[in-house]
Amino acid sequence: MYYTTLVKAAYYAPRGRKRLMNLGQIIAQRYLNAEALLIGVIGDAGAGKSLIIRGMFPGLVLTNDDDGVNVRPLPVLEDAQADYFRTHTYHLDIRFEMAFTPLWELADAVKKAISAGRRVVVEHFELLYPLLNVNAEVLIGIGEEVVVTIPTLFGPFPAEIAEEAYESLVYRKMAHSAEDLTGIVLEQMGIEPPTIHSDVRRGFVVEFARKPEVDLDEVERRVLDYIAQDLPISVYNDHTIVIGQEKLECSGPRIHMTSTGKITSFRLDKNFHYSPISKTFLLAGRVG
Repeated sequence: MYYTTLVKAAYYAPRGRKRLMNLGQIIAQRYLNAEALLIGVIGDAGAGKSLIIRGMFPGLVLTNDDDGVNVRPLPVLEDAQADYFRTHTYHLDIRFEMAFTPLWELADAVKKAISAGRRVVVEHFELLYPLLNVNAEVLIGIGEEVVVTIPTLFGPFPAEIAEEAYESLVYRKMAHSAEDLTGIVLEQMGIEPPTIHSDVRRGFVVEFARKPEVDLDEVERRVLDYIAQDLPISVYNDHTIVIGQEKLECSGPRIHMTSTGKITSFRLDKNFHYSPISKTFLLAGRVG
């Protein structure tokens, strides 16, 4: 099939819950062979790994649920020890499971499962690979971008994907934090919220149905003032963050810096760009 020649597919890593799950669905449709048994997912905390997996495998029970409902004992480990696999697809988060089980034992359980024709979706796959010594059939790295590869005997290998994903995630978190600050400032200046949120490398794009009458130099100055105050950013719930003392609705609450002061080199494009296709006015912001 065509994806056997795939070297790397790269997507902007979206910041909203629905957009991340939608991308997961797209990845599954385009690159997931129905017979693929070992799926490796790589990325730091808050990158959106679980949401990508939910989009790829609707209904899969995640053993490290972000709501704090952790599945014990670990199904793939329990079934491997019993030599009886009850389901077709298993999930495990290596970083989380290392607190309970030695890596070699986890590697043995995964090998048993795939030998029995079961699929295993492994988060933090780079931690398991040295003991597993079997590369994933689909390897996904989530940082500033979502990178999808179909490894061959010659790579790419998990360490390569992990290096890129971990180093670049900070730019995505900075961009999302700066986007939220820009939204706060625009609201304070009486501008209607943007109709669409989109992406650009190391930055963000918001789109408006009508061109806002606003001084973009002043918008940038106010955002920079928020950054200079170094206000804490924290998760309030699945749909809300807190910046300083202000609550703000957000569809990707974990994808933020811990404080505004950690956003570096923020700047706004000083013009609205008109898209004749979507008939919207685009405003871009950059970081890093």
